[in-house]
Amino acid sequence: MRTTRIARIAGSAVAVTALALTAGCGGDSGGDGGEEASTLQDAIDAGTITVGFAGEAPYSFEEGGELTGATVALHREIFSELGIDEVEGVNADFGALIPGLTADRFDVVSAGMSILPDRCEQAAFSNPEFMYTTALMTPEGNPEDLATMDDLVDTDLNVVTMTGAIESDYASTLGLSNHSEVSTPQDGMDAVSTGRADAFALTGISLNWMADNNPDSSVEVTESFVQELDGVPQVGAGGTVFRTDDAELQEAYNEKLDAIIGDEERYLDIVGDFGFTAEERPDGSLTTEMLCEGDLPTGDE
Repeated sequence: MRTTRIARIAGSAVAVTALALTAGCGGDSGGDGGEEASTLQDAIDAGTITVGFAGEAPYSFEEGGELTGATVALHREIFSELGIDEVEGVNADFGALIPGLTADRFDVVSAGMSILPDRCEQAAFSNPEFMYTTALMTPEGNPEDLATMDDLVDTDLNVVTMTGAIESDYASTLGLSNHSEVSTPQDGMDAVSTGRADAFALTGISLNWMADNNPDSSVEVTESFVQELDGVPQVGAGGTVFRTDDAELQEAYNEKLDAIIGDEERYLDIVGDFGFTAEERPDGSLTTEMLCEGDLPTGDE
């Protein structure tokens, strides 16, 4: 039976290297006998793989003491096919996930993380798993009539984004003067519902999930959009994150992932319960290589 266990560590702690405590969790490295360790083989031998997650529903989050979400569902399916039946979760702030990965605190990052050039310099990404768009969470009634982040430019409106999320980069590039960051999606929703923020920018999937599951929160979510920066639509996709020296694990994962992405019915059977639709299934127009190079298509895609 496939099971999931969750451990918690403080966000700041994941950046602290504790290699002596992470046997079986590290990437490829030379041992005393000159042989290279294999994260994939170690996980198969142990029957367990450890994933870092940030508590962002519906990608990966804790519910009733169990790790769940669309990314977790993909991982259970794929890792099971690779002979790894147990998934252990380590909770960390979103911005601490890649540092935690490179510090060997977990084997992969399970967070639907956007594939961006600066992140590709630090870690390796799977093929795209989800296409994504942005939305804004506002007070009920959307009193400022916001549609995209462009509507926040040259205003005194307060907007919050999540630390490490792509929307924080959008806010910086747009020069939003009253922009602040929060650690978790819940913090962002709380900022809007209590009147401390006029908008919370995050992926549309995440914001709609939160609003649907908190009907008394007095917030609403705008239509999803593709933010433009300097006239370039910021189309994007998210994937699983690996250490750069875990090519064997990455390649094995991609082989199983590609089979799922290529079968729409199977893809939706795995992630559909978390609000994902055929619109979020990658269509091949964006590759990890393109996203890592910042080579975004132009036009209305």
